[in-house]
Amino acid sequence: MHPVNPEDFAIDSEPRPLWQSLRDLALSLLVVAAIALITAFLTATSAHAQAGAQQLRIGYQKSASLFVLQKAQGSLEKKLQPLGFGVKWVEFPAGPQLLEGLNVGAVDVGFVGEAPPIFAQAAGAKFVYFGHDPAAPRAEAILVTKDSPIRSVADLKGKKVALNKGSNVHYLLVKQLEKNGLSLSDIQPIYLAPADGRAAFESKNVDAWVIWDPFQAAAEKATGARVLADGTPGVVSNYQYYLGERGFVTKNPKVIEALFEDSVSQGIWLKKNLRQAAEIIAPLQGLPVDVVELALRRYEFNVKPLTPEVVAEQQKIADTFFQLKLIPKAIKVRDAIAN
Repeated sequence: MHPVNPEDFAIDSEPRPLWQSLRDLALSLLVVAAIALITAFLTATSAHAQAGAQQLRIGYQKSASLFVLQKAQGSLEKKLQPLGFGVKWVEFPAGPQLLEGLNVGAVDVGFVGEAPPIFAQAAGAKFVYFGHDPAAPRAEAILVTKDSPIRSVADLKGKKVALNKGSNVHYLLVKQLEKNGLSLSDIQPIYLAPADGRAAFESKNVDAWVIWDPFQAAAEKATGARVLADGTPGVVSNYQYYLGERGFVTKNPKVIEALFEDSVSQGIWLKKNLRQAAEIIAPLQGLPVDVVELALRRYEFNVKPLTPEVVAEQQKIADTFFQLKLIPKAIKVRDAIAN
């Protein structure tokens, strides 16, 4: 045990001068004030940075499963953060409405099927194609009810056929009718959005329904709907397109590159993990997991820049629609290709 040293408990017999205490107090206050100023500056700087952060506004549809997955995973946000960009996801019910949103400046980029860009370009909409996904000819089809007497596309003559006007299935119907010696004038087209189309189909107010996945898969699983015809063999390609406002695409190549990279990596993961991907996507689409999984099997996800061959395919659709007077003027698809 150490001996007690009285000096350890000694009290300073000479008190500190008042000026010295005031000096120490002033220094303490200065330190506190400096810390407060630094904290306020950092907070203001962070708020200013957040307020000034740019956003990539993406137009998407619930049926666009890959975008739904990317939105759920937050993967694109992580890729764009180093570029000073956030992401704003804007939902549209179908391609034509998405193109209108793009035209009026509500979104910067979007993802749609083949037909909407053609109708939009003919109407003077301002956009450019900057990428496409591979062909998915089985991901759209002409459906009939399981007990329908209709057995071939030729049997549709004089029948009521529901479809979303200006969508990719519009071209599928035209080509399938043409293949079977018919035209649109030989049937009764009933133009309905997907939800209304399904209601008319199930109530048998129409004889057939032309629709795309995942709505197609949902009808097959829930009602036993039968595929009368799809895009095979070689009838239509059913490409999916990435579109954007020309100025945005031109000025932000790194943002577009990040979107490509994320779409490719998420697409690869999706195809390798179909069930898990379906479990993530299903609640967001409001569909059963097995429906989403069936739809995912019929799509390919591997975005690439447009090739001359793909542009030529899109031009065929545009020419067909002009000949059928579905669009008011002839267009050149290449005029809307990003440089």
